[in-house]
Amino acid sequence: MRIHREGYKIIAIIFVVLAASLSIINYYLPTQTVVHYLLYILSLFFFGFIIRFFRNPDRPLPGKPDVLISPADGKVVVIDEVEENMYFKEKRLKVSIFMSPNNVHKNWYPTDGKVVFFKYDPGKFLVAWHPKSSELNERTSVALITRNDTTILVRQIAGALAQRIVCYSKEGDDVTQGQEFGFIKFGSRVDMFLPLGTEVLVRKNQKVKGCITEIARL
Repeated sequence: MRIHREGYKIIAIIFVVLAASLSIINYYLPTQTVVHYLLYILSLFFFGFIIRFFRNPDRPLPGKPDVLISPADGKVVVIDEVEENMYFKEKRLKVSIFMSPNNVHKNWYPTDGKVVFFKYDPGKFLVAWHPKSSELNERTSVALITRNDTTILVRQIAGALAQRIVCYSKEGDDVTQGQEFGFIKFGSRVDMFLPLGTEVLVRKNQKVKGCITEIARL
């Protein structure tokens, strides 16, 4: 299993903290008890969870220019028409994907295109499924013009646990469907804002896989 580069520092810090904590406990309480073994097991499980969280799966480029593929692993929690007030300033079809701490947290571009807009907004840390999280939480917004001149917006949103969004997009970048564009640390959400009337290929509460599941047809 490959580890994502965003996890190297955190994994190293957690390893040092756990090792130091267990060493101190053993120094002052050298006699091994059930509590010691329980702490060893809990530390091992916690460290294993952190390593698994930062897994970096290799997925083939979809090569499907007529569809939008999922930008994230998770569950579809919203399919609705909403006012998008940052970039479009008009109604758009929103498809939201909630990412639990158990999901892969790497994000992928849903289509080929050019990045024409990028904005980072610091904000609150409401739970990622909160209706207002798209507008109030820490977030990055990336607008793409696709090959057929359709403009879509992809938004990374931090949740109650996710307090670090990483986005590699820059205005003017030419990007490829399935190319990595960011990473969100711990529970979070990704929203897609599409033209009204776009044919959606998923349903609410459906589980999706980034770079694999087809979300909508352009």
